[in-house]
Amino acid sequence: MTHHAIPRRRILAAGVGALLAGAAPAWAQPGRATGRPLAIAQIVDTSAAQQDVSKDFLIGSRAAWQDINAKGGVRGKPVQHLSIEVDGTLPSLQAALASIKDNPNCVCLSGTSGDPVATQLAGLLRQENIAIAHVAPWLQNSSLEVDDRTFPIFAARQEQIGHALKSLTVMGVQDVGAVYASSSEFNLYHQDLERIAGEFKVKLQSFRAEGELSRLGQRLTQTTPAILLFVGGTPELVQFTQGLDKQSRQRYVVALADVNLLTMMQMGGSRSTPVIATQAVPMVNSSLPVVRSYRETLGRLFDEPPTPLSLAGYIAARYTYEVLADIDTAPTRHSALLAFQRRGATDVGGYRIAFNPQRRSATYVTQSMLTVDGRVVG
Repeated sequence: MTHHAIPRRRILAAGVGALLAGAAPAWAQPGRATGRPLAIAQIVDTSAAQQDVSKDFLIGSRAAWQDINAKGGVRGKPVQHLSIEVDGTLPSLQAALASIKDNPNCVCLSGTSGDPVATQLAGLLRQENIAIAHVAPWLQNSSLEVDDRTFPIFAARQEQIGHALKSLTVMGVQDVGAVYASSSEFNLYHQDLERIAGEFKVKLQSFRAEGELSRLGQRLTQTTPAILLFVGGTPELVQFTQGLDKQSRQRYVVALADVNLLTMMQMGGSRSTPVIATQAVPMVNSSLPVVRSYRETLGRLFDEPPTPLSLAGYIAARYTYEVLADIDTAPTRHSALLAFQRRGATDVGGYRIAFNPQRRSATYVTQSMLTVDGRVVG
């Protein structure tokens, strides 16, 4: 570990704010690009439900921007990476957006995390008609209509669920359970799951948690499908699998991309239940150039294990950089928005980004599995 590394234990103990306050801004360090910095704003949701996702996503983005600045910034200008915390409420997000709107140096938003705040932010930009590019958010909401200022590059839940169900039907599975961590997840996503299950001719039984998820895991009967799709975060999945561990029937859980398998293992989940997680990015041990660059940069700057979510944050920043660096002059808010609106297919170190008519680039999904002996394979 280098002397620049920032250990995860400090982040987990004190929150994302410790990470932001404890490290000097990359644009201010000696030997880097010079001149008036360009500001890139990243809004991160630090509420209890989203902090696990946001911390990893932020670490990946921060590593990328520090590395970009060390290599000359954007067209010779340093990048001021503005990480702005919100608490998951609409007033908090509105205040964050107001501060960005009033900052003349801020040329775009990049890597908003997690999904609820990314969804809210896309709506606010449309309602308030703010002409700023909202690039590579962790936008999992499949039903949100994307306009010409939001540019999602990661597969949404619809594609992730479709990938999971397709792989199950290839195995001959016809009955699947859907477990929702709360009424909120049920209201947001059950229609998507029902529709996609119908497309694959899979019978879907739905289960909505009310109270402790461990109790739901214990209450499942022998008639419940052996394969369960889980919609919720990592702590909730840990509780659910701890309940499943008390059953005699072997279950398999398929979780979506907000779940961090390494964190789940550290929290004591899945002692007897294999967990498969969909991913909207390549495996962290992939040989793709962008993944090799991510691992090298993360290892040099942070004392962190590679995770899919921090890789997603890294790719979000790298994609933002690629488009900004292609502008003929120093980017402005207006020229950056135009550049993203004119975007074509882009290859970010082997991770291909190509937008469809619905303004989404959502073709890449893979899976990894946490085995009962604690290994992550994929």
